[in-house]
Amino acid sequence: MQPPPKPHPADDLASRSVQAVWHPCTQMKRHETAPPLEIVRGEGVWLVDAQGRRILDAISSWWVNLFGHNQPAIKAAIAAQMDRVEHVMLAGLTHAPVVELSERLRARTGLGHAHYASDGSSATEIALKMSAHYWRNAGQPQKNRFIGLAGGYHGETVGALSVTDIPLFRASYAPLVRLSATVPAPDPRFAPAGMDEAAWVAHCAAELERHLQDHADHTAALIVEPLVQCASGFAFHPPAYLAQVRALCTRYGVHLVADEIAVGMGRTGTLLACEHAGVQPDFLCLSKGLTGGYLPLSVVLTTDAVYQAFYDDDVARGFLHSHSYTGNPLACSAALATLDLLDDAQLAANRELGARLDALFAPLHAHPRLRHGRRLGTIWAWDVADAPADFSRRFAAEALARGALLRPIGSTLYFMPPYVIDTAAAARLRDAALDALHAVLGAAASSTPATQPALP
Repeated sequence: MQPPPKPHPADDLASRSVQAVWHPCTQMKRHETAPPLEIVRGEGVWLVDAQGRRILDAISSWWVNLFGHNQPAIKAAIAAQMDRVEHVMLAGLTHAPVVELSERLRARTGLGHAHYASDGSSATEIALKMSAHYWRNAGQPQKNRFIGLAGGYHGETVGALSVTDIPLFRASYAPLVRLSATVPAPDPRFAPAGMDEAAWVAHCAAELERHLQDHADHTAALIVEPLVQCASGFAFHPPAYLAQVRALCTRYGVHLVADEIAVGMGRTGTLLACEHAGVQPDFLCLSKGLTGGYLPLSVVLTTDAVYQAFYDDDVARGFLHSHSYTGNPLACSAALATLDLLDDAQLAANRELGARLDALFAPLHAHPRLRHGRRLGTIWAWDVADAPADFSRRFAAEALARGALLRPIGSTLYFMPPYVIDTAAAARLRDAALDALHAVLGAAASSTPATQPALP
């Protein structure tokens, strides 16, 4: 008989976590010197650790928390639903929260026939499968390939990795992945010298068209993160590119999948990033902020034309994809409360907040080691020039020591705070970031601002 496990000290949760929990997106060996931080509660933009320290959640807990921690309206909606039914399978059954959420998403986005899952990667998988299956049902089964943008990120399940262009995530699983085609992303930082934004957008769109001319007959869909590719270092795209992409997909008979998992739900200043270009995709993926950061939920919305291609007496022509917690009533109730909060007045307030805080962050825009300062809605990003190889890890530790939760992506520093951040908290965030830069980069970090050169 095995001896009973030794009791753990009540204050040793970090050590217990390292032993029992495989933390995501983490080389666990690093926790030998940097144990995970125990969080005991949250309030608004603040997290509180076991020692009572207040930490500003400047990245919205991986981009999910829109209205702050401990938000009363979302909590009340979940609690009220808990008294009715916590979960019921959605195959052959239904419930009020999932119907109302689907109807409201259709009204807000122009797309319907909501198909639910629990995370962004699953939403990507659903959209890709649904697109390929559509073409099979339409008598064109050879249209089963996909196109992604350079630097794109759409999740870490195997299908999602096939359209993800970040080697760190994909290389280890290459034997499992059916690689998709990749076309240039119109990130203005990488435009050739002397080429303006409009010409660069036209060049990237022309590269896509060249691919479609040769391969549209075998291509089901193009997937894009509209306007901002977050995981590849916050590559921004002009709205004009998205408009050209929509036109090309229509011309060549290829679906457009908009992955708004990170940038949807008001993050860019409009409910959807696609609205900046006046574009409607064939498939829309939402997750992360969909429930305000409270419960896992994702959704794929699509057109009537796509839905009708599956509507048949033949079961095999149906979309037979399911998850046990599809359309969970508690998660749908949280999403409904989030939509209540994210009305037109709140979207206007988000735009005002972004402009106001952008002025507050002027010292970061002018910083001598920060390049290409950029903002859209309530997303800010800067590239650190000549950053040391371990910049991200060191900066995160220094920022945390100063009361700010920040996780740079490589040498890109970014902010994506909850929409309820106020000026005082934003000023603390700015100062913490500046002090952390000084600690990591040295005295040069506080010298006179220099002209910002283009990236090599």
